[in-house]
Amino acid sequence: MRVLIAGASGLIGSALGERLRRDGHEVRRLVRREAREGGEFRWDPPSGTVASGAFEGVDAVVNLCGRALFPGRWSAMRKQQLTDSRVEPTEVLAEAVAEHGVGVFVNASAVGYYGHTHESIVDEAAPRGRGFLAELCEAWEAATAGAGDARVVKLRTGLVLSAEGGLYGTLRPLFSLGLGGRLGHGRQYMAWISLEDEIGAIVHVLTHDDVSGPVNLSGPAPVTNAEFTRAVGRALHRPAPWRVPGIALKAALGQAGEEMALFGQRAVPAALERSGYAFRHRTLDSALAAA
Repeated sequence: MRVLIAGASGLIGSALGERLRRDGHEVRRLVRREAREGGEFRWDPPSGTVASGAFEGVDAVVNLCGRALFPGRWSAMRKQQLTDSRVEPTEVLAEAVAEHGVGVFVNASAVGYYGHTHESIVDEAAPRGRGFLAELCEAWEAATAGAGDARVVKLRTGLVLSAEGGLYGTLRPLFSLGLGGRLGHGRQYMAWISLEDEIGAIVHVLTHDDVSGPVNLSGPAPVTNAEFTRAVGRALHRPAPWRVPGIALKAALGQAGEEMALFGQRAVPAALERSGYAFRHRTLDSALAAA
């Protein structure tokens, strides 16, 4: 396949590009600076412009664009920036996919779509939850509507476990120093996935024509924050005795602290498993060992 990736320089995009090339696919990258290498094409989502030839002969487009949700508080301006960085590029790519007759459009989203699910197990049939993240994911996914006849896959990704970045990459040094601990009461669920399975699942949906719509990219066994904390401690051979009170998280980070740290999604990968994807890391301990 010839695959065009937007957001190719991030943790997931970089690993995806490497995997696709290793599997014999051709990878093109959309960049917001001047193109410096073969296979790079400049684009500017706010103006809706994409360099000529970027979509020529492309079989699939993967969109991983979006500003980081943390750290920091979510002011009104920050919320708008987070929304614009996701919705605007998706709309531009969806229109280009339709215009150029690209067959597959794979677009990032997140399990935050489900809001706070408490003890309830949710799969892709569950409705949108409450909160800013849920509304953001809904708008993000809706922006794919202009993709015409393309097969559209919406990747509702959980916490990607890698020492190279993401939330776990941030937490790992703290836990290594014995400063790890649960967040709030620790009963909120965390939908996790190893980086290897995140990439494997994206390649799977790219190459399986029977997969479309929302797909939870999360491991088959979500855990509570307290269980996650203990598992990270075991993986790093460090105690994790501390607890950050929920009220402190809300005071320091406001809505961002509440939704990112105290909300949880007990999301399971029903669509992936129905389509025959075989997880490399089915347990949190296995995924943390790989990370």
